[in-house]
Amino acid sequence: MVATEQDLAAPPAERPARTWPWLVLGVLVVLVLGSVARYLEDTVPAAAKGTGLEKFAAAVEYPIYAIALGLIGNVIVYYAGLRERIADAVRTEFFIKTGLVLLGASINLSLIAKAAGPAIGQAVLLISSVFLITWYLGGLLGLDEKLRALLSAAVSICGVSAAIAAAGAVRAKREQLAYAASLVIIFALPSIFLLPWLADVLGLSPAVAGAWIGGNIDTTAAVTAAGAIAGEQTLQIATIVKATQNALIGIVAVALTAWFAFKVEKDADARRPGLRQLWDRFPKFVLGFIAASAIGTWYAGTVSAAEAKAHIGVINDLRTWFLILAFVSIGLQLRVSALREAGWRPVAVFGGATLANLAIGLGLASILFAGFTA
Repeated sequence: MVATEQDLAAPPAERPARTWPWLVLGVLVVLVLGSVARYLEDTVPAAAKGTGLEKFAAAVEYPIYAIALGLIGNVIVYYAGLRERIADAVRTEFFIKTGLVLLGASINLSLIAKAAGPAIGQAVLLISSVFLITWYLGGLLGLDEKLRALLSAAVSICGVSAAIAAAGAVRAKREQLAYAASLVIIFALPSIFLLPWLADVLGLSPAVAGAWIGGNIDTTAAVTAAGAIAGEQTLQIATIVKATQNALIGIVAVALTAWFAFKVEKDADARRPGLRQLWDRFPKFVLGFIAASAIGTWYAGTVSAAEAKAHIGVINDLRTWFLILAFVSIGLQLRVSALREAGWRPVAVFGGATLANLAIGLGLASILFAGFTA
């Protein structure tokens, strides 16, 4: 059985019992922090109007408030001895994938079809090159082959989800999965703010910026946060690109299963992975995202523009709430203890691979999405 994000919190012997009261408390913590983030987004710009902080306050959006509050909440629940008890309520993947399916309703299906070609091309080239670079760096620094596989999948595809899929494929240890997941989150957090800023400094178009952000930041939640900071069109392209990469998780997991079974562990009795395993690894939210886009596009064509805009606005507001809860959860899930235990070598491999990912991703996005218009 493959571990989930909630399983990364602590080793089994140290993990406190989780019961319904703790689950309810955890849900309340996430909802309260999310509500405060939404309140700050609505009130801070108005309060800062006419002051020297007006421009700064206007530029700070809900992903920043939500992540910051999540990090503050993380410290509080840790010292209160509650972090592991409420972990089941911190459902980053559920919140982000629900939010992304709702985002699909606001994206015209023609945009997905138009962006599919360059997105697939970028995904295949970027995943292949970055995976091999990470694998090479891991070997150079003498990392265990299972940890190399986890880091390579995490950097090249989509962070924690890819690491979880790879862990199941190569039968990695729980602590190795914890290392990889912690590295993903720690590297993703600054990227949320750094990449939109760099895209602005470099003068990238919204499409190129979105493709760069979507192809480089390692978690879907962080990609969405960075895209939201950069702008709506950038967010849409970033989501399409990241969803395309997510769709390749299954292929990579099946390839890793075969490689470790027949080349690394050399198990003659191992079963060859088939289509069922590929389907099991496929991220189903991608289908929901496309279906929501198809339904939204059809509906917009059956009603007036004003009515469609009003109804899509309601869906977008609901999407924002789910994304806020996801960003709060990112902050609540951060663990630095796993990095101290791992030592410097996995950090060096992940850092070097991330720099390569940034450079290669920028080049591919600039070529494949040059002149792209919605």
